[in-house]
Amino acid sequence: MTEWTIGTVLDAVASAVPERTMTVCGERRSTFAESAERTRRFANFLADRGLGLHTERAELERWECGQDRVALLMRNDLYLDVMIGCLKARTVPVNVNPSYTAHEVGELLAYLRPSAVVYHRAFGPVLAEAVPHLSELLLIVVEDGSGAAELPGAIAFEEAVRSGDPDRVIETSPDDVAMLCTGGTTGRPKGVLWRQADLYVSSMNGGDHESIDVLHGFARATGQSWFAMSPLSHAAGIFTACAGLLAGQTIVLYDDRNRFDARLALETAEREQAALLTMVGDAYAAPLVAALRERTYDLSGLFGIGTGGAATNPVYKRALLELLPHIMIMEGYGSSETGGMGFGRSSKDNPVETFAPMPGGTAISADRTRFLEPGESEIGWAVRVGRVPLGYFDDPEATARTFPEIDGERMAVPGDRVTVDADGTLRLLGRDSLVINTGGEKVFVEEVEEVLRACPGIADALVVGRPSPRWGNEVVALVCTESGEIPAAELRTACREKLAGYKIPKDFLPVAEVRRLGNGKPDYRWAAERALESVAGEIGA
Repeated sequence: MTEWTIGTVLDAVASAVPERTMTVCGERRSTFAESAERTRRFANFLADRGLGLHTERAELERWECGQDRVALLMRNDLYLDVMIGCLKARTVPVNVNPSYTAHEVGELLAYLRPSAVVYHRAFGPVLAEAVPHLSELLLIVVEDGSGAAELPGAIAFEEAVRSGDPDRVIETSPDDVAMLCTGGTTGRPKGVLWRQADLYVSSMNGGDHESIDVLHGFARATGQSWFAMSPLSHAAGIFTACAGLLAGQTIVLYDDRNRFDARLALETAEREQAALLTMVGDAYAAPLVAALRERTYDLSGLFGIGTGGAATNPVYKRALLELLPHIMIMEGYGSSETGGMGFGRSSKDNPVETFAPMPGGTAISADRTRFLEPGESEIGWAVRVGRVPLGYFDDPEATARTFPEIDGERMAVPGDRVTVDADGTLRLLGRDSLVINTGGEKVFVEEVEEVLRACPGIADALVVGRPSPRWGNEVVALVCTESGEIPAAELRTACREKLAGYKIPKDFLPVAEVRRLGNGKPDYRWAAERALESVAGEIGA
């Protein structure tokens, strides 16, 4: 069996279907041949400036990185070309959330210590404020039409590509690493280090193919359009887009220079005859449902909507299946630390609430000493075994905690609590870091949020813990309603019908909107601060 690097797979696909469109983003369309050459030239540009591999993987600890990092402060346009070009240069592209403030960007770059930053021109002012010594970095700017001021010393991406050797191929290794920064939903983002060969297999629908002929066969047999609506600055977006393009599919990307517009997205899906749409939870599902109720679109070629990275309200799932009864909704469960863990496939007549494990996906006991058997009632931990990350960049303690060994087998334990149903599927309860300990009982916030979001008139809801002199912590819900009024009595009744008493929120706080991060995930740090502010306001009054 042969292990593959991501750049090598792209080149293999491009040699099989050179004239097929690889990516579409706004007005830009690139074929596989064009992207293969663009990524090769950009790789040689980076290599000619001394960037690449400096220490072999075998000489490093799991949390160490012997390759230059390249931070990508980018929107979707050209993201995949830049990312794969970095990998071909044996550098490590690292996703930076483009919605971060200058302070957050500065903190993340101080942690990553990149040798270069590739950024869309609009982010130049943020980058200049975030990094006090920009002259120490190689800066590559991607044009976006924003007209933002030029940063001193920045090189245009198109010029970098033109200057790169079009023919030289840098020899890469399956041990070369890729890094995915976590979303930072509840704490500082961490860089997850993956061997490229493992990332390709576990997260991008790849395999240890025996020859290039297998890749050629896959590519020639495909050719559908997949519309990856979620941002590529988020692992879920990267996983979906790469799973498609590395198999020869055309990947349509949302032109995210402007906020998400569901009507524009559906028009794009209609025009490109998309067979698959992918999104991140309610941030996309809610406006899609509203737009589909306004008018019809020709989505007859659509076979499925994939969602992952954040929970999707059952109300929206049911609505999508009613509005598009011929499709399937595929909920993916996974993380930057695991890759794909499982899938739940729901159709109009067969809704599914659990996840069928993917290869390597399983669960271990609460004390992390054994694997759970189907039908056990114990609440354990979701884990992945086999092709898992090496560790967290520069963090040996977190590496040992999240990527331990059990019976000599290394695994990834991302922190999600689960039970195993009798049929072997995983029932996800929630992230342990979001569990509220109240009066000696544990409350998984996602369970309460699901009940609240299903109530009539509720647009969105987040649940967090708030300090309480009586309970230690108490359950609090931040609620966004269509009317602006909080029907607290009705919400308590709905919770009481489906939840134990200790899980019912002690307070319902009205918010104009539930704040979400740029990748569509809920911003629990903001929610916790808002809950604390409500107590401070009461004391001050």
